[in-house]
Amino acid sequence: MKNPIAQPKFTASLLFDGWTIAVIVIALIIATPIIFVFSSIFTRSQTIWQHLASTVLWNYVTNSFWLMLLVGLGVLIIGVGTAWLVTMCRFWGSRWLEWGLLLPLAAPAYLLAYAYTNMLDYFGPVQTQLRSIFGWSSVKDYWFPDIRSLWGAAIMLLLVLYPYVYLLTRVAFLEQSVCTLEATRSLGCNPWRGFIKVALPLARPAIVAGLALALMETLNDLGTVEYFGVTTFTTGIYRTWLGMGERAAAAQLAALLMLFILVLIVIERQSRSQAKYYSFNSQQQLPKYELNFWRGAIAALACFLPIALGFLIPALYLLQLTLNNLSTAFDDDFWQLAKHSLILAVVTAAIAVIVSLVMAYGQRLQPTWMMRSAIRIAAMGYAIPGAVIAVGVLIPVAHLDNVLDLWMRANFGITTGLLLSGTAVALIFAYLVRFLAVAFGSVESSLNKISPNLDDASRSLGYGATKTLQKIHAPLMTGGLLTSVMLVFVDVMKELPATLVIRPFNFDTLAIRVYQYASDERLAEAAAPALAIVVVGIIPVIFLSWRIARSRQ
Repeated sequence: MKNPIAQPKFTASLLFDGWTIAVIVIALIIATPIIFVFSSIFTRSQTIWQHLASTVLWNYVTNSFWLMLLVGLGVLIIGVGTAWLVTMCRFWGSRWLEWGLLLPLAAPAYLLAYAYTNMLDYFGPVQTQLRSIFGWSSVKDYWFPDIRSLWGAAIMLLLVLYPYVYLLTRVAFLEQSVCTLEATRSLGCNPWRGFIKVALPLARPAIVAGLALALMETLNDLGTVEYFGVTTFTTGIYRTWLGMGERAAAAQLAALLMLFILVLIVIERQSRSQAKYYSFNSQQQLPKYELNFWRGAIAALACFLPIALGFLIPALYLLQLTLNNLSTAFDDDFWQLAKHSLILAVVTAAIAVIVSLVMAYGQRLQPTWMMRSAIRIAAMGYAIPGAVIAVGVLIPVAHLDNVLDLWMRANFGITTGLLLSGTAVALIFAYLVRFLAVAFGSVESSLNKISPNLDDASRSLGYGATKTLQKIHAPLMTGGLLTSVMLVFVDVMKELPATLVIRPFNFDTLAIRVYQYASDERLAEAAAPALAIVVVGIIPVIFLSWRIARSRQ
């Protein structure tokens, strides 16, 4: 009989031990930008709000709503459908497709927007080829859809965001009980009916979690919607802050967006608050439906199209542009940008993993309500768009700079200027606020797999809590720590909104340079840094796919 999981006996008896205090301090620091954004609601900025309400505010609301609706429907159809096909059906190429469907995670949506706009433009390869084939001489001879629109932005976003739903839904299907699925077959349910009546409801929590991540990333996007001329809350925050110079109004827009996201989360949780989801006997090999030739061909095509549209076609096009401009693509400027991106990504990933380890281990030692509340606060940044976090970081950091400058002038007669605002420190802090939840999830999952008996054994050898973490837990958590580092590293490399607002002067990154070149319609010069971001993003995708494949063995 297995022993129930018990807490290590060397946990501190006091509520405010060192680990609890450390986690609370971390939560307060991480939550500071979000608190400042919420507090801006009470700032008076009636004049600018009247201007926004009479001009663009309604467009922000409607465009954001329709974009979320279109992306949400798209990622549900593609993500759930492909997850079911590769998990529960056997057809030609299914083993390759099950990891290939994760590849679009490596490409940010704004890269797809730049690539497809260039390909589908009037002077792009697609329309040029069509005119040469059919003999058309001008745009008056034929109709071609304008990708720079709301529906175009929605397609770009859903092509790179459906893997969130696919990944979590596939894991949920893998963990479902074999007995449950066999029972549906014994009752005469065909595969389609079994999917609708049993598998889909059981996977609902995972599907909703993936959908929530996709919608949050939709609201976070800046590069795609701005390039396509679609005004959303994120573009509104950016323009109000930098274009109009109205920090209070930008912060209030950010607060409104945060409230909207919180309402969505509360509504979803309330909708399933009374539902319980259980699964048994999930370690047996899942029986797969054998598809005949034609059904297998349709299934393979349905799974291959998202990979081709969301990764292969834009990646190959960027590669072609890079090769055509190889003499200038990898110049000194490129390597300087790569160095900046690498520094930011490495430092942020290292700090995020260390902080996540402190939080996860503090929760293991002291699983009190205060500890859990502090961790929830510290990990909520991923639900907040990067533009909102950028606004929330710049306000307190600028205030701190002003306070320090006044104090130094009053006491020493010298001015310090801006020590933190517009520096890499502020940018790394913004990254940490946004991506700490990514690192914490992997670290917590890895730590929970370690038996508490090892803690007892370590205590019997004279090790304290800190020494046990260093000598016992950290070596056993190598895989989880590595996963955290890779995920945060790639997210930082791809992040655009926060980087665009906070970046230090003369400290551009690969993402910023791609954005600048694409905005100037210089995609050939943007191809090399864009391709570098895609190549870096492939690494965790392959690693994640490998770990999922092993989870069922």
